[in-house]
Amino acid sequence: MDGAWNETQPIYQQLRDRVVGMMLDGAVAEGDAIPSVRQVAAECQVNPLTVMKAYQQLSDEGLVEKRRGLGLFVAQGALARLGESERQKFLTEQWPETLRTIRRLGLSLNDLLKEGDVA
Repeated sequence: MDGAWNETQPIYQQLRDRVVGMMLDGAVAEGDAIPSVRQVAAECQVNPLTVMKAYQQLSDEGLVEKRRGLGLFVAQGALARLGESERQKFLTEQWPETLRTIRRLGLSLNDLLKEGDVA
């Protein structure tokens, strides 16, 4: 995790989103440990309390579970819940603006698919 932050969201939320990204990308699987609070705080140069707040949010969402003396681990079933909630979040928060941009620019499905092949 790097320490490049944007000004639009609190850092703890960005940390939470980075861990979610790790889960969705397969960098951590169900049952795997996530980086420790101290490790993330040092790597990202943030206060450990900020990392703890991000991890608490993940715990409240049922995505991670604490194992006493061992740390935090990706909970069983977390990836299925996460996939559904992140799809819904994209469709309600990000897709409407993306669709407006597509329409403003007059892009067709072929334009989008052709550009997608380049990446």
